Amino acid sequence: MRVDLGNALDDVASPGVARADLDSLDERVADAHERIADGRANDEHGYAALNLPDTVDPDAIRSAVEPFADADAVLTVGIGGSALGAATLANALESDVDAYFLDNVDPEHVRTLLDDVSLADAAVNVVSRSGTTAETLANFLVVRDAMDAAGVDWTERTFVTTGEEGNLRDLADRHDLPALAVPEGVPGRFSALSTVGLACAAIQGHDLDAILAGASDGADSLDGSLFESPAYAYGAVSYALDERGAAVNAMMPYAESLETFAEWFAQLWAESLGKDGVGQTPARALGATDQHSQLQLYRAGPRDKMVSLVRPVERDDRAIPETDLPGLEYLGGSSLGELLDAEFEATEASLAAAGRPNVRVEIDRVDERSLGELLYGMEAACVLAGELYGVDTFVQPAVEWGKRAARGLLGGGDFEEADAVADKRTLTVE
Repeated sequence: MRVDLGNALDDVASPGVARADLDSLDERVADAHERIADGRANDEHGYAALNLPDTVDPDAIRSAVEPFADADAVLTVGIGGSALGAATLANALESDVDAYFLDNVDPEHVRTLLDDVSLADAAVNVVSRSGTTAETLANFLVVRDAMDAAGVDWTERTFVTTGEEGNLRDLADRHDLPALAVPEGVPGRFSALSTVGLACAAIQGHDLDAILAGASDGADSLDGSLFESPAYAYGAVSYALDERGAAVNAMMPYAESLETFAEWFAQLWAESLGKDGVGQTPARALGATDQHSQLQLYRAGPRDKMVSLVRPVERDDRAIPETDLPGLEYLGGSSLGELLDAEFEATEASLAAAGRPNVRVEIDRVDERSLGELLYGMEAACVLAGELYGVDTFVQPAVEWGKRAARGLLGGGDFEEADAVADKRTLTVE
């Protein structure tokens, strides 16, 4: 992974960071790196996520999914971090095994998805650390009912990824289901490189060792200086730009296969850093598509954004046929890849010309190793940013509040958060 901060400097952009300020910030990065290193050495909660390249056992994952080697599809039932990491890998990498994700309880979406999946030929992976996540368990009950209705023995097509205790662990023990353990000390949004994110990849036939090797490359690049570590460079400059007014971080990959990566990043950045009145708001975009829908705002709207432009430097390509259509002759003889690269560089230059901060992130190609490095790099960047903000990166109290309120509304316990729903202020216009 390579990170270019040139267009985030204050002689290019406003807001921007002075080169001298980066030098000063680097002293704080060094202190933060020591804290991160200590957390990793002691396998502390959250910091343990950065040890996953060394602690995850890919053989155990492959063994757990071996009963589903005949699957034509894999259906992951989870939400948030229990699904987005797996979906990022699945949507980025090609496979003959289709991947589906039930990560919402919209009944129409659930019905449509289940109509598309041959449950007799699918592996169903139910993912919840606690084993009590309402959305996940509700969807699993619906899936299990659909399997029964289709004459499919759900116990033969289901495995779980969960903690050592809880409803899902009890279910696995009762029905002798294959089970993978969620790693201790790793929050869900940091679990893409663990059993949580890699089980789907294993069923799809992807190279887990290459994914973890890429993550190890990212770990090896962590250094006490932002000028020596791409991950720290990204995390530090994002923090610095936010402190100077760039409160929105628009993640804009220039590869269709990385669109879900932008969704994964949005959860990682928002849930980890949005505390105590600080933290950037992540926005999701896709190049070149959103040059025609969002770039107007990023270039000419409020000066409260940085744009993160991500691209692979190598990709499969397709030639553009020659044409004699007036005004289009210049396209003939080039390729779609060349056009996409031109769009990337034009967007980058357009933002710089308007004085809008942007950061270039490049990976070699969209393959297992590069994805492992990219995911690890963004996780490390997020942890570093959390240290600089002074927030607890690994908790999510605001999310837990909403979970308790919803559970109380459904009769799942007596939670005072549910009482707040009845106090809603209304001003209805019909």
